[in-house]
Amino acid sequence: MRKAMLSRIFPALARFFVLGAAMALFNFALPQREPAAFALLFAAFGVLNAPFSASAAYLAASAVCLSWQATVCCLAQAAVLLLFFGLCVRLKKPAGLWRLAFAALAQLPFLFLFPHAGYAAVPLPVLAQKAVLSAFFLLLSALAEGGLQGMMTAAGRRLTGAQQTQIALLWLLAGMGMCAAFGTQTYTGVALAVLLLAVALLQSAAALPFAVVLSLPLCVFAVDAAPLALFTALGCCALLVAPYGRAASSIALSLAYLAVHAAQGVFALPAEGIVLALLPCALPALAVCLLPRKLFARAAHSLLYYRERVLPRIAVNRNRRAVGERLYDISALFKEIENAFLVPEEQDGGDERIAQAVRDAVCAACPRRAACDKTPAGRSVVRLVRVGRAKRKANLIDLPAELAQHCPNVAGMLFALNRELEQDARCTAARETAREGRELLARQAHGVSEIMRSLALEESAEYTFSEGEERLARTLQEHGILSSEIFVYGEEGTLTVSMTLDENAPAKKVCLAAGEALGVPLALAEKLPLQHGRACFVLRRKPRYDAMFGVAACPKQGETASGDTHSVLKIDERRFLVALSDGMGSGDAARDVSARTLSLVESFYKTGMPSDTVLSTVNSLISCAPGERFSCLDLAAVDLDDGSADIVKIGSPAAFLLSKEELRLLEGTSLPMGALDAVHPATMRLTMQADDFLLFMSDGVSAAFASSADLCAYLETLRPLNPQSLAETVLAAALARSDKGEAGDDMTVLAVRLTAAA
Repeated sequence: MRKAMLSRIFPALARFFVLGAAMALFNFALPQREPAAFALLFAAFGVLNAPFSASAAYLAASAVCLSWQATVCCLAQAAVLLLFFGLCVRLKKPAGLWRLAFAALAQLPFLFLFPHAGYAAVPLPVLAQKAVLSAFFLLLSALAEGGLQGMMTAAGRRLTGAQQTQIALLWLLAGMGMCAAFGTQTYTGVALAVLLLAVALLQSAAALPFAVVLSLPLCVFAVDAAPLALFTALGCCALLVAPYGRAASSIALSLAYLAVHAAQGVFALPAEGIVLALLPCALPALAVCLLPRKLFARAAHSLLYYRERVLPRIAVNRNRRAVGERLYDISALFKEIENAFLVPEEQDGGDERIAQAVRDAVCAACPRRAACDKTPAGRSVVRLVRVGRAKRKANLIDLPAELAQHCPNVAGMLFALNRELEQDARCTAARETAREGRELLARQAHGVSEIMRSLALEESAEYTFSEGEERLARTLQEHGILSSEIFVYGEEGTLTVSMTLDENAPAKKVCLAAGEALGVPLALAEKLPLQHGRACFVLRRKPRYDAMFGVAACPKQGETASGDTHSVLKIDERRFLVALSDGMGSGDAARDVSARTLSLVESFYKTGMPSDTVLSTVNSLISCAPGERFSCLDLAAVDLDDGSADIVKIGSPAAFLLSKEELRLLEGTSLPMGALDAVHPATMRLTMQADDFLLFMSDGVSAAFASSADLCAYLETLRPLNPQSLAETVLAAALARSDKGEAGDDMTVLAVRLTAAA
């Protein structure tokens, strides 16, 4: 606990001292130490979300003005901003453009309280000069807000041109203050150290803009363009040997600096003057050379990510595209497999084939065969075969008249025909079994093909840059949360936000800030720990609804196990599946059937297969099981975004939807699963609202009531508060209406309540 407290206190103290030092330098920037630090105060209110520490730093920085009137002026300015931002927090409204109006209002104390003698070179009254300075402070405040925001995110996000300009302006003022407070030699040493680090880390022409920006405070302070030329030349010299390491760059810059000062006659000075002239270059060069290798490597790695921020997104898109193409190929393969299994069977000409087999067996030795083939009696054999195949057996009454009159061996013909019909029936059954197997495999191939196709479409969608990323970064900063990486992708229901934050960042606050920035309610889906106290927060869109579940069950009197099973399955982040299965009979055997049915249904739904494929496949598998095993099924797949529910009923009793306005009866007329080769479920779609209840029950519960009308009348009297109490109440009512208060069959009640998401 102590360690956690220190980890919060030290960053706050460090921020306070850094902000106070920067404000003090800003106050030194102008000749009469006017409070230019007001721009940083204004920016700190909006970006750092630390009004009290920023106000304290501003008051501490006012001490450099060496006037109690200046301190009173700064106190009044901070009070105005505190009042405004406090009202915004109280009213829970963003500051908006009104913050600029209050910044202007905060300039009134400067106009009337700050001691200012005016500038003799400016032909304006002192009050007018102060008004011009106030306007300058307002403009500087607006620019400082963007510059400070850019500096807070520079570790992991590419800066815009405007942000780079704003940061350069802040550096200009801070550098001028450093020159005024500590002298140009001190500033030169700091600037050269920054230049050497930029050259060593970037090792490209991108370091030259640093040289230009670093020279600006000296140029403005001395009103001379020579520092610009000097820093540019020094940067070029260091950059030429940058590939050879930090030491080479430091030596090259030092030699160039020495050459320039030698040309200016530095060696004509006394020894102390030479040392003071060369120290601003020697000390930074030595410090950069002695910088720890690990620290330098870490900075180089962070900067590489910053410079190549687009590369990871390109790599991800390339990999996703490759995976999508492979999934498309696999989908096409399974589509071909489906088509191969669904090739129509050729007509076998069974009637003619059987008739010919009968002739060969009976008429081969008959002397009248040649004559019969030319008469209607010969063609009557085919008609007899057709009748026999339809009845699965032929007898004397099925004989055509021509055949009965002319055939001398009718009994032998019927015997041979029935023998062929038995063999044909066995072949037909085998062909039918093979056909059903092919259809089952074709349905599975179709389901896998659809899954692969859906995954291919999802994986092929590219992750593009989102405008919400910048907006989210700003909003997080306003809430005092800093993120080095933000990745926003997906749309609407698939919106996903990944952020690298401090592992101790409050998840609730992060979700609220992200939802405010993106205009979408978000919830924490994952939190992945990273190195150095960082973690990846993964947020996804919060569904509109949440769900509560309740179940009450009682086995048949005398049985230890119920034949009813239920399931609640999370399909994905936005959908869930709830089901109740009632195996025929009671005890362990019935429970095994219902549990197996639910397990199959769950497994298929989790893969994303279409409902019709799932139900027909599960029905076929149950039908193929040894013995007569049937199962009734109630199933609902509910979408938490819009409340839509797909209801499937197979051989089950009525279900109910309880809402504030009505009681809706949900019925089906299909037989249980496994009772027939083809399942014909009753399907329906309905839309649930907040506080609606979906009620499933097994036939043991519904049969306890005299009729469906009595059950509806009883349910209409209920005013349930939660699904568990509803399930227990209905089960208790069913037991009370049973013979001797005992369960004559397995009884299970499953209730689901939809609630508005918190």
